[in-house]
Amino acid sequence: MAISGRDDRFVEFEQVQKSYDGETLVVKDLNLAIGRGEFLTMLGPSGSGKTTCLMMLAGFEAVTHGEIRLGGRPINQMPPHKRGIGMVFQNYALFPHMTVGENLAFPLEVRGIGKAEREAKIRRALDMVQMGAFANRRPAQLSGGQQQRIALARALVFEPELVLMDEPLGALDKQLREHMQFEIKELHASLGITVVYVTHDQGEALTMSDRVAVFNDGRIQQLAPPDELYERPANSFVAQFIGENNKLPGVIEEIVDGRARVRLDDGTVIAATAVNVSEKGQRTLVSIRPERIEFRYELLPEGIEPVEAEVQETIYMGDIFRTRLRVAGSDDFIMKCRNTIGQRRLAAGEKVRIAWAPQDARALDLPENMRENSTN
Repeated sequence: MAISGRDDRFVEFEQVQKSYDGETLVVKDLNLAIGRGEFLTMLGPSGSGKTTCLMMLAGFEAVTHGEIRLGGRPINQMPPHKRGIGMVFQNYALFPHMTVGENLAFPLEVRGIGKAEREAKIRRALDMVQMGAFANRRPAQLSGGQQQRIALARALVFEPELVLMDEPLGALDKQLREHMQFEIKELHASLGITVVYVTHDQGEALTMSDRVAVFNDGRIQQLAPPDELYERPANSFVAQFIGENNKLPGVIEEIVDGRARVRLDDGTVIAATAVNVSEKGQRTLVSIRPERIEFRYELLPEGIEPVEAEVQETIYMGDIFRTRLRVAGSDDFIMKCRNTIGQRRLAAGEKVRIAWAPQDARALDLPENMRENSTN
């Protein structure tokens, strides 16, 4: 989605920090602009700061430093109920003693909306999530998926411009979770609302988002559309956190026009795109996606040097063969090949030569745990 130039700063975090004890920052100098109508996901491991950012935007947590603006207005001092933000939680947060209709009526009553208009809005919201026949049921009479639909309807019933979702599908089984991903995305597109979504599930983030902000240690490591995030990770953390990645440690021998010559630890020399490395002699971690590996290297452009490999095992997965190889001293190098006509299953112990396009290999910084080991 292209964010409209008319209002590409609908939600703004400016130099926002958060500390619970006055010393340790769980969110560090956050600067982030979210466009009106955008679906932005905050993705990261537990403790990375993503949920804290969402709670500050909702007004449930106070900002330690910096400013949050909504539609150009500072909202740091504004109480949650006056921000006009819809909220969906993982645990649904429905009132158990109320019917579905009463649950949806509550945020409308708080806003002083009359009975006739309330009923019309409730009907419309329930129809949006295909739950129109359940207005008189109580939450305990509904399945988990139905309760999540009601929680979503309650967040939408007063027609907010901004909806926040905190791990909303975490309690659902895989099939229902995938179905709800598409339902939420369709609602987002049809209503034109702005959604800020928090998850630790990378597949969910890639499937649903216009942009993804990858958090770690209280900072955004990369902010990009899903395809850019996957194809062009900005550092070793993003490369390891998003999708499956082969990682080959080595040393930079030279960098020319953004292309690095890397000597791997077993002496093998490969070419890779230099991302955040810049010096000869610098330690690096070369990242290569499993689906970018080709053992029929003659299919690749001329001049690409193949690498020797030994097959450890091949797993049949229906649509693909997943092959584990020994490459450059590593036994955990994964290659994925589509199960197409002419593709064969490689046998354990078989020697093959593999290759990949240099632009698909990325020379990145070392992750912190490897930096510590390299200096010992």
